[in-house]
Amino acid sequence: MGNPKKTYSISELANEFDITTRSIRFYEDQGLLKPERRGQTRIYSSKDRVRLKLILRGKRLGFSLAESRELFELWDETESGSERQLLKMLETLDQKKQQLETQLNDIQMAKIELDSAQARCEAALQELRSKKSKSETSHQLTDNSTLDSSLH
Repeated sequence: MGNPKKTYSISELANEFDITTRSIRFYEDQGLLKPERRGQTRIYSSKDRVRLKLILRGKRLGFSLAESRELFELWDETESGSERQLLKMLETLDQKKQQLETQLNDIQMAKIELDSAQARCEAALQELRSKKSKSETSHQLTDNSTLDSSLH
């Protein structure tokens, strides 16, 4: 009569999160997921599903798997997390934000350099085309004067 806990197969999780079953098995090998086993079949709990979601979110935010594992381990020490876990999370988030700021600055500098190189190339191309046009005009004038003198 109890409410059975929702479970998931590896293919259900792979489809839901649009990742490969191999990725899920890798996270399991890394100790991040701990499905039950029924023979060769893996049975994932709601907790495993939430962890997988957090792993993928962490990856998007630049967390390493080791950082995710450390946070999970701290969380597992208590039922609802701890001050230590939250402080570690805040520290990690600050580090990630600093890394992103550095990357953003690097990207902005690279864009400035690319814009400058592009402007120099466009100016050189315009100068080259201008010289070519003047040269062609000069040739036409020479050809026309030769034609004029042969007609007279």
